[in-house]
Amino acid sequence: MNAARITAAELFGKQQDRLELRWLAGQKDGARRVLEAVETVARRPSLAGYLNTIYPNRVQILGTEELAWLDGLDARQRWETIQKIMDVRPLALVISKAQTCPEDLRIAAEESETPLWVSPRRGHELLNHLQYVLARTLAPRITLHGVFMEIYSIGVLVTGESGSGKSELALELITRGHRLVADDAPEFTQIAPDVLDGTCPDLLQDMLELRGLGVLNIRQMFGDTAVKRNKYLRLIVHLSKPSLEPSPTGMERLTGDLGTRRVLDLDVPTITLPVMAGRNLAVLTEAATRMHILRSKGVDPAAAFMARHSHFLERAE
Repeated sequence: MNAARITAAELFGKQQDRLELRWLAGQKDGARRVLEAVETVARRPSLAGYLNTIYPNRVQILGTEELAWLDGLDARQRWETIQKIMDVRPLALVISKAQTCPEDLRIAAEESETPLWVSPRRGHELLNHLQYVLARTLAPRITLHGVFMEIYSIGVLVTGESGSGKSELALELITRGHRLVADDAPEFTQIAPDVLDGTCPDLLQDMLELRGLGVLNIRQMFGDTAVKRNKYLRLIVHLSKPSLEPSPTGMERLTGDLGTRRVLDLDVPTITLPVMAGRNLAVLTEAATRMHILRSKGVDPAAAFMARHSHFLERAE
């Protein structure tokens, strides 16, 4: 599992053009201030929000009402409040609607090395953008070994031991019109309680490695439609050596070798395909994907067959 983190400078760089941010104070040392994912676990403060001195947000937004509230405090209360804001070490303070920054707030931010930004955008717009970027950046993520593809519009991760034929299978699926997301080391981010978003590391973008051929650039060979930037993970197809021992129940002959694999906080459906000479794994993988789509709609051919068999036996009696 990868440790997610973001610095004030990185957040500023990502949103500078979109939110028209300007840096007012605390840039020299405050740019290195870091927010890590572990700081957001089981914490009441949100990643971004309007000024809150009781449960300070990691990014504090100061709108018209917040600055007016500060102006309404007497001198001692104002100084204590500003010190309290700086002492909790927020990742950044952001003033909305290009309002004039109070001089004592700017001085306090400079002395405490707290990043202080200003934007012409309204507070709710700042809140939406900053909350989304922080939540996405700091979301739990993991790197898995396999080939991640889009098959029949759903994300399918092909896994298996080294040399099991994952890349060859991926190449055949690409020639059949499916799309590559990532080879070897796809990254998965849990962007919602039930959603795993799979992407490709920049280093491996568009690349597929095959024994005997080396590294192939799929975009150059098959065109832009053969690759996809990201996809939600819905199914894992695992390639394995055939088992020499028969199943105790034999139910796999009817239902298939089904299971689940825990990825972060989600149980992802898994189908295991034995790799044997003469088997067309591309057709089997397509069939497995179609079967998963049917099951997700409540259609289960194995259950229907067993119900039909039970009905036949009842009639025979």
